[in-house]
Amino acid sequence: MSRVGKKPITIPDKVQVSIDGRTLKAKGPLGELTLSIPEPIDFNIENNVLTFSRPNDDKKVRALHGLSRALSYNTIYGVKDGFSKTLKIEGIGYKVELKGKGLLFSLGYSHPIYFLPPDGIIFEAPNPNTVVVKGANKEVVGLVAAKIKKLRPPEPYKGKGVRYEGEYIRRKEGKKASK
Repeated sequence: MSRVGKKPITIPDKVQVSIDGRTLKAKGPLGELTLSIPEPIDFNIENNVLTFSRPNDDKKVRALHGLSRALSYNTIYGVKDGFSKTLKIEGIGYKVELKGKGLLFSLGYSHPIYFLPPDGIIFEAPNPNTVVVKGANKEVVGLVAAKIKKLRPPEPYKGKGVRYEGEYIRRKEGKKASK
């Protein structure tokens, strides 16, 4: 049996989870999220514990078993605590500032870039070189962080650009000066 899929999920006190057909709805302090569970996977709630089971041991069904449990866990704990990703900006003159709900980036281009958040995403800019992306949906937080990083990916020679906090950029040696 799937090691991930057979773990039960304990539903926190602040979160209400309901099942409507094949849809799992979670409502908590940070909002409301819905998740559609794939067809062969069975799920039920008993005594504030959500469990998943599968009808057979086919390879595809085993994969869906663990995936369903992981996505449900992210949905339930996303509406309770939320998820965040921190991005660092490196480079001379590279900076970010909060303008309204969006971010205004200066990344070495001839123009500033204004980035608006999608629904459910909140930006923080604690200093001019750091961006924090927060939200209840883990998938959307990761996608928004990846789009911000794509505005100016880190380059290997000087390390300038936007990178995730803690990400290691493998540096290359530049051209050698000839004598």
